[in-house]
Amino acid sequence: MEVNTAEKRTLNIENVVGNKALKQFIDFPHDLYAGDTHYVPELFMAQEALLNPKKSPFFLHSTAAYFLARSAEGKILGRIAAINNQNYVSFSGEKTGFFGFFDVIDDYPVAKALLDTASGWLREQGLVKVVGPANFSTNETCGVLVENFNEPPFLLTTYNYPYYAGLLEQYGFEKNTDLLSYEFFPKDLSPRIQTFSAQLEQRLAQNGITIRNINMGDFDREVEKFLPIYNASWEKNMGFVPMTEAEVRQMGKDLKMGIDPDFVFFAEKDGQPIGIALSVPNLNEVFIKMPRGRLFPTGLFKFLFGKKYIKTVRIVALGILPEYRRMGLDVCFYVRNFETGQRKGIQRGEASWILENNDLMNRALLHINGKVFRKHRLYEKML
Repeated sequence: MEVNTAEKRTLNIENVVGNKALKQFIDFPHDLYAGDTHYVPELFMAQEALLNPKKSPFFLHSTAAYFLARSAEGKILGRIAAINNQNYVSFSGEKTGFFGFFDVIDDYPVAKALLDTASGWLREQGLVKVVGPANFSTNETCGVLVENFNEPPFLLTTYNYPYYAGLLEQYGFEKNTDLLSYEFFPKDLSPRIQTFSAQLEQRLAQNGITIRNINMGDFDREVEKFLPIYNASWEKNMGFVPMTEAEVRQMGKDLKMGIDPDFVFFAEKDGQPIGIALSVPNLNEVFIKMPRGRLFPTGLFKFLFGKKYIKTVRIVALGILPEYRRMGLDVCFYVRNFETGQRKGIQRGEASWILENNDLMNRALLHINGKVFRKHRLYEKML
């Protein structure tokens, strides 16, 4: 589709079809952020597995369309995905779609052309509202970075230029919610909080609740235990859509090579899982050194060598079944992460993302001296 912008620039908006175009879609951010020392390339093989309809479990239940904006000379200027997450529509009862994988040069007419195209596709799907960016839902990476552009992102969080929020707001998007990232320093764990956590664990044990690490020797079954806790714990969150078994297995496959079992905890009641805390070494410390996100020919060596020296960690997910909340399990999980970090020489951690209106989790993080140091924002607009 050809678009004439207000500046008389001719743009071609192309529907991404075929492996060559998909590769260009995945690779565009590498060119857009060339020279930005804070940009971390996504691992190509993981992005291709996520986006390829023949491989991704997302397409077993939902649909999406990808678009590239090109200049008349053929240069790629931006990309976007329009997403009809049919599981979200069924779960929420809302005719809401998503946009995601949004990257664009600092040029409003180009951004508008991409957003117009995605919005048109969503309207054709019978949807009346759009939320984003989300890649493909809030179960994956999501949000526009709006605070702290001065350092690389942690693993599985988004990074973008500061002008993104302005382009979306100029188009008419309004804030839906902010996603908070807390930083903490294991060295700052106070004896008072450690004592408090130990007392909590004793009290929990008296009620049959214990905490253990993941068993990597039985990884597939551990992943099965993760799914119901995740879906029950996050079902009230804005934008939540239940993960399918195929999706959680894909997530487990993606994370397995980077997991440190010392940072993954299950809480159990009489042997049955009731809570999980998943933290992952910040592999972005390694990925930032991989040109265009390729493991081969030299990236695999960099990964295997570099992950031994990672000094930061991200708490990716912490969930507790509703009936076991307000018992202090969240504090116990966080303190265990602190103590593990101290033992392993971790210098800094991030807990993210936390919805700004999640009072229980925000209070728990403040209680252990966490500090908000980064914010992402989800936007919404009627179609």
